[in-house]
Amino acid sequence: MTNELWGQVCNELQRTVGRTNFNTWIAPLQLIELSDGIVSFEAPTKFMCDWVSRNYGEPILRELRNSGMAVERVAIRVPEGRPMPAPEARPMPEKAPAPARKAARVSEDQDLPGAPLDARFTFDSFVVGKPNELAHAAARRVAEGGPVTFNPLFLYGGVGLGKTHLMHAIAHELQTQHGELRVLYLSAEQFMYRFVQALRDRQIMDFKELFRSVDVLMVDDVQFIAGKDSTQEEFFHTFNALVDQGKQIVISADRAPGEIKDLEDRIKSRLQCGLVVDLHPTDYELRLGILQTKTEIHAARNPGLVVASGVLEFLAHRITTNVRVLEGALTRLFAFASLVGREITLDLAQECLADILRASDRRVTIEEIQRKVAEHYNVRLSDMIGPKRLRTIARPRQVAMYLSKHLTTRSLPEIGRRFGGRDHTTIMHGIRKIDELMTTDRQLAEDIGLLKRLMES
Repeated sequence: MTNELWGQVCNELQRTVGRTNFNTWIAPLQLIELSDGIVSFEAPTKFMCDWVSRNYGEPILRELRNSGMAVERVAIRVPEGRPMPAPEARPMPEKAPAPARKAARVSEDQDLPGAPLDARFTFDSFVVGKPNELAHAAARRVAEGGPVTFNPLFLYGGVGLGKTHLMHAIAHELQTQHGELRVLYLSAEQFMYRFVQALRDRQIMDFKELFRSVDVLMVDDVQFIAGKDSTQEEFFHTFNALVDQGKQIVISADRAPGEIKDLEDRIKSRLQCGLVVDLHPTDYELRLGILQTKTEIHAARNPGLVVASGVLEFLAHRITTNVRVLEGALTRLFAFASLVGREITLDLAQECLADILRASDRRVTIEEIQRKVAEHYNVRLSDMIGPKRLRTIARPRQVAMYLSKHLTTRSLPEIGRRFGGRDHTTIMHGIRKIDELMTTDRQLAEDIGLLKRLMES
């Protein structure tokens, strides 16, 4: 078997398994020989040998046979070890039924080291507004693939504000424009799972080599590893190794690094060395822009769709929780109008979305309260949520706790978690303190009245 023929097979494999998977797992293989119906390859590590044998043995065998070669099986070994054959594949029919081919592909995808990317989450589908423009610009810069002045990029914000969308968009762009780069996207939970699995299987060196050989590492919801000492230790060393090599890291979380309880200080320090960007809750203009964009897309697919004037503006004003709820409401409205064959009017929207609109009546979030109170009293948001007990910080903190109790439906333990992991008894004390002071402190009462009007407007 010649290298030229193997090159032709590789072209087919790249189309079959995808460019990133091919570059990560198949391209490093070295063709050794074809003898007695066995094609032998060498892999750089035992981990890669095992992984390729288990997950790509059959695709390689299939493409070799499709090229006209009489191959019985594929054997993959490490340079100085014994051959480790892939499971022998049964001869495949020339045209497998479509459902069978799809099932096989899904199975391969489930075994990939990273999480699957959502095809909907691209830069083209991301609506940019004032609350997310810095995060979008930073993500775009990383997606260009060249050296950047900030590493890592740390994106944080509440649920449904676009963190995961931007993470997927970066990965999509890098894979499309820079297919030679090894991009690994996964959640912090998956990182921990693979670390534990490597410990159990005594393959920790293979785990280290895998995660430290990527060009771009993207970890979603990093707050998940807080309190998990061994996983944090490995994450810290992986982080350092990649940064030392000049590799790019992108991290997301639901709060800023310094506000993640039980995250080691050295990791917090490392994460804060790069660019930390807050995705703020959506404002009216951004929500309206998202609704208009989604409506244009849907109208292009369904020419008969008619949306009366004022409907989108009404939804943008009433549904303020997060983008997921907003998009879900619009999808339901489109489906309902299509099923009953009616124009989408304000009355139809109120009828169809009654439950969502009721849930959105108390639309103020704890994060919004914290931000508004911090701005009003001119204190840093991180200080107000953090451990400092100075009076100039403690009083605004108690005001924010008071407003969180009265303007949201969150429980005291949940409010405590949003205030740096404080106990619910601390929240109760803060609320009682403000109740007492409001009877004697006229300025405080006026401040709280003003803040309430700001939140509820």
